[in-house]
Amino acid sequence: MAEDTVETLYLKLRKPDFLAMKGLSGEVPIFIHAYEATDEDAARQTAAALGTRLRHDGIACANIDLFDLVLEQLDEEGRLSRILEKEPQLGKTKLFETMANLTDAKTRLVPRLMQRLEAEDAKLSILTGVGRVYPFLRTHTILDSLQPAMMRQPVVMFFPGHYTQEQGIGSQLRLFGSLPAPLLYRPYYRAFNLAHYRV
Repeated sequence: MAEDTVETLYLKLRKPDFLAMKGLSGEVPIFIHAYEATDEDAARQTAAALGTRLRHDGIACANIDLFDLVLEQLDEEGRLSRILEKEPQLGKTKLFETMANLTDAKTRLVPRLMQRLEAEDAKLSILTGVGRVYPFLRTHTILDSLQPAMMRQPVVMFFPGHYTQEQGIGSQLRLFGSLPAPLLYRPYYRAFNLAHYRV
């Protein structure tokens, strides 16, 4: 990830108007920062460095990896060791079904995420790990579940892929730069492309 991109992100996220969610016209303050999937390691380092710099500036910033959040919850519930033990016998389909059932975004992931944000008293949240929770958690279900909860602070989701907005088609999140979904199956994303956001 280019150094100028890191600096641009830092300057944008620390702006008082961004933190105050100005210019959103009542929309939820969820932003997508898309990057090439091949830059995953650099993106995770960037997210961590941004959080550190913002906290150094006195801005309470939470860095949360969604995959780590899922693992923490499964471990606390005593499920993680059982899943790992049974994984060879489950097969991919059954493992996917099990993980999808245990990690529902609305009833499990987002409530736990909200607990973490409240505990940290965050004024800004940076989420990573979107590619790591795929396919049992999909970005559109995470965003749908986040929308009612996230009105008090901006959330920046680091997304390994492309976020495009085309007239007549709408918004498309293409994880890992994959082909877009057929028009009938494209979900609606109430999230801003951070690259296009101006305060």
